Amino acid sequence: MNETDATFWQMLGAGGFGAVVGWFLYYVNRYRKDDVQLADVVTLVGAIGGAAILTLFPAKTDLFGAYGIGLAVGFFGYFLTLLVMVGISDKFRVEWFLDGRRTKPADDETTAGARDTVAAMRDEGGLPG
Repeated sequence: MNETDATFWQMLGAGGFGAVVGWFLYYVNRYRKDDVQLADVVTLVGAIGGAAILTLFPAKTDLFGAYGIGLAVGFFGYFLTLLVMVGISDKFRVEWFLDGRRTKPADDETTAGARDTVAAMRDEGGLPG
Protein backbone atom coordinates (compact mmCIF):
# COMPACT_ATOMS: atom_id res chain seq x y z
CA MET A 1 0.00 0.00 0.00
CA ASN A 2 1.51 3.35 -1.00
CA GLU A 3 0.83 6.73 0.60
CA THR A 4 -1.99 7.59 -1.81
CA ASP A 5 -4.04 4.49 -0.93
CA ALA A 6 -6.39 4.78 2.01
CA THR A 7 -8.28 2.16 3.96
CA PHE A 8 -12.01 2.30 4.51
CA TRP A 9 -11.49 3.43 8.11
CA GLN A 10 -9.10 6.20 7.10
CA MET A 11 -11.62 7.46 4.57
CA LEU A 12 -14.42 7.26 7.11
CA GLY A 13 -12.31 9.10 9.68
CA ALA A 14 -11.33 11.85 7.23
CA GLY A 15 -14.95 12.26 6.16
CA GLY A 16 -16.16 12.34 9.76
CA PHE A 17 -13.54 14.92 10.69
CA GLY A 18 -14.59 17.06 7.74
CA ALA A 19 -18.25 16.73 8.72
CA VAL A 20 -17.53 17.92 12.26
CA VAL A 21 -15.51 20.90 11.01
CA GLY A 22 -18.20 21.77 8.44
CA TRP A 23 -20.99 21.54 11.02
CA PHE A 24 -19.05 23.78 13.40
CA LEU A 25 -18.24 26.33 10.68
CA TYR A 26 -21.90 26.67 9.78
CA TYR A 27 -22.84 26.97 13.46
CA VAL A 28 -20.24 29.68 14.10
CA ASN A 29 -21.30 31.67 11.05
CA ARG A 30 -25.00 31.26 11.84
CA TYR A 31 -24.71 32.65 15.37
CA ARG A 32 -22.21 35.44 14.83
CA LYS A 33 -23.06 38.65 16.65
CA ASP A 34 -21.40 41.13 14.28
CA ASP A 35 -21.09 41.62 10.54
CA VAL A 36 -18.69 39.42 8.58
CA GLN A 37 -15.12 40.71 8.78
CA LEU A 38 -11.90 39.80 6.98
CA ALA A 39 -10.65 37.94 10.07
CA ASP A 40 -13.67 35.62 9.82
CA VAL A 41 -12.86 34.77 6.22
CA VAL A 42 -9.20 34.13 7.11
CA THR A 43 -10.29 31.82 9.92
CA LEU A 44 -12.63 29.96 7.59
CA VAL A 45 -9.96 29.49 4.92
CA GLY A 46 -7.45 28.43 7.58
CA ALA A 47 -9.82 25.81 8.95
CA ILE A 48 -10.73 24.40 5.56
CA GLY A 49 -7.40 24.39 3.74
CA GLY A 50 -4.78 25.09 6.36
CA ALA A 51 -1.39 23.43 6.61
CA ALA A 52 -2.58 21.14 9.40
CA ILE A 53 -5.33 19.72 7.20
CA LEU A 54 -2.91 19.21 4.33
CA THR A 55 -0.53 17.45 6.72
CA LEU A 56 -3.27 15.12 7.94
CA PHE A 57 -4.77 14.58 4.50
CA PRO A 58 -2.21 15.15 1.72
CA ALA A 59 -3.50 16.98 -1.37
CA LYS A 60 -4.59 14.85 -4.33
CA THR A 61 -5.26 11.79 -2.14
CA ASP A 62 -8.42 9.91 -1.29
CA LEU A 63 -8.15 11.14 2.31
CA PHE A 64 -8.26 14.78 1.24
CA GLY A 65 -11.22 13.98 -1.01
CA ALA A 66 -13.03 12.28 1.86
CA TYR A 67 -12.30 15.30 4.08
CA GLY A 68 -13.74 17.65 1.46
CA ILE A 69 -16.86 15.55 1.08
CA GLY A 70 -17.24 15.36 4.85
CA LEU A 71 -16.81 19.13 5.09
CA ALA A 72 -19.60 19.67 2.60
CA VAL A 73 -21.84 17.09 4.31
CA GLY A 74 -21.34 18.74 7.71
CA PHE A 75 -21.79 22.30 6.45
CA PHE A 76 -24.88 21.63 4.36
CA GLY A 77 -26.15 19.00 6.79
CA TYR A 78 -26.46 21.70 9.43
CA PHE A 79 -28.53 23.82 7.06
CA LEU A 80 -30.72 20.88 6.04
CA THR A 81 -31.27 20.02 9.71
CA LEU A 82 -32.45 23.58 10.30
CA LEU A 83 -34.75 23.37 7.29
CA VAL A 84 -36.35 20.19 8.61
CA MET A 85 -36.74 21.54 12.15
CA VAL A 86 -38.23 24.83 10.95
CA GLY A 87 -40.49 22.93 8.54
CA ILE A 88 -42.02 20.76 11.27
CA SER A 89 -42.27 23.56 13.82
CA ASP A 90 -45.43 25.61 14.21
CA LYS A 91 -43.44 28.45 15.83
CA PHE A 92 -41.00 29.17 12.99
CA ARG A 93 -41.39 29.87 9.28
CA VAL A 94 -39.00 30.45 6.39
CA GLU A 95 -38.75 34.14 7.38
CA TRP A 96 -36.66 33.03 10.35
CA PHE A 97 -33.78 32.28 7.96
CA LEU A 98 -33.95 35.79 6.53
CA ASP A 99 -34.32 38.05 9.52
CA GLY A 100 -35.12 36.00 12.62
CA ARG A 101 -38.90 36.48 12.60
CA ARG A 102 -40.92 33.92 14.52
CA THR A 103 -44.44 33.71 15.84
CA LYS A 104 -45.28 35.42 19.09
CA PRO A 105 -45.25 33.04 22.08
CA ALA A 106 -48.66 32.06 23.43
CA ASP A 107 -49.82 33.59 26.70
CA ASP A 108 -48.75 30.48 28.64
CA GLU A 109 -45.28 30.36 26.99
CA THR A 110 -42.13 32.30 27.83
CA THR A 111 -38.78 32.98 26.20
CA ALA A 112 -37.06 33.61 29.53
CA GLY A 113 -33.60 32.07 29.49
CA ALA A 114 -33.58 31.61 25.71
CA ARG A 115 -30.70 32.95 23.64
CA ASP A 116 -31.51 36.04 21.59
CA THR A 117 -32.15 35.41 17.92
CA VAL A 118 -29.19 36.55 15.86
CA ALA A 119 -30.46 37.64 12.48
CA ALA A 120 -28.62 37.70 9.20
CA MET A 121 -30.39 40.95 8.33
CA ARG A 122 -31.59 43.55 10.75
CA ASP A 123 -33.52 46.79 10.48
CA GLU A 124 -31.30 49.65 11.55
CA GLY A 125 -33.87 52.35 10.94
CA GLY A 126 -33.33 52.56 7.19
CA LEU A 127 -36.01 50.14 6.08
CA PRO A 128 -39.63 51.25 5.72
CA GLY A 129 -42.17 49.42 7.67
